[in-house]
Amino acid sequence: MIRKVFRSRRGKPFHPKIDAFLQKHRVPKEYLSVNRKMVSRALLIGLFIAVIPMPFQMLAVMAVTPFVRFNVPIALAMCWLSNPFTMPPMYYLEYLTGCKLLGIEPLHDLQISVEWFQNRLGDIFLPLYAGTFFYAFTIAPAAYFLSNWLWVRSVRKERNAKKAE
Repeated sequence: MIRKVFRSRRGKPFHPKIDAFLQKHRVPKEYLSVNRKMVSRALLIGLFIAVIPMPFQMLAVMAVTPFVRFNVPIALAMCWLSNPFTMPPMYYLEYLTGCKLLGIEPLHDLQISVEWFQNRLGDIFLPLYAGTFFYAFTIAPAAYFLSNWLWVRSVRKERNAKKAE
């Protein structure tokens, strides 16, 4: 898994240019470390923010960094899951889920235009964010626990293979 890819880096310094950049901008090296906790937290935070319909999702990830230690590049990559191609179906699914949760009938005269969204923002806002919070609080923790479980399982499998030898 990814752990095996980065295992050879353990204890070795980064590329001199990366080290110089980190020292110049006083970025802690923990933000680039690859271990179970850092990767799991990155998946949690990145996916949580990725499903929220808001601009500047990557800045939101960066705003969390002083409070929680996680692998920042992985969290930023998770934000890219909501891109211009995936946003419309993702947000529509969140809207439909929010309508279902709130018991509201979804709008059927959907149009992809700025005017339509400006006129219907009041109608779609509450169901959209209800569905958003449902997915943010289910998908992100599920990814966190799944990555933790897969990582631990991988380590145990490797240890058992070494013991068998």
